[in-house]
Amino acid sequence: QVQLVESGGGSVQAGGSLSLSCAVSGYTYSGHCMAWFRQAPGKEREGVPIVYTDGGVTYYADSVKGRFTISQDHAKNTVILQMNSLKPEDTAMYYCAASTWGYGSICLQRNVYIYWGQGTQVTVSS
Repeated sequence: QVQLVESGGGSVQAGGSLSLSCAVSGYTYSGHCMAWFRQAPGKEREGVPIVYTDGGVTYYADSVKGRFTISQDHAKNTVILQMNSLKPEDTAMYYCAASTWGYGSICLQRNVYIYWGQGTQVTVSS
């Protein structure tokens, strides 16, 4: 059984940093799409990831580019999202997601992802 478990969310002031982790069990990441999505309060989950990696290509949405960094700890089968210079508009539930196929621009498609975590809340105050 595949499980994705996020952790590391919390409350910070604007300009602060948080590091989110996504621990993957039951599935060994093998170079396909791995992404983070977010859902702001009162809004639907965004249809495209804010960041994804396929092991070769890494994509960042303009809203997070230069502030967020995705990395992988293969030994721990964990994906990490380092978030710096946080802004109030980054407040959201953050979800990691994994696919067993696809790479490159296909990773922008939400329907590629078949495994999802339960989410971790990030709140940024001004």
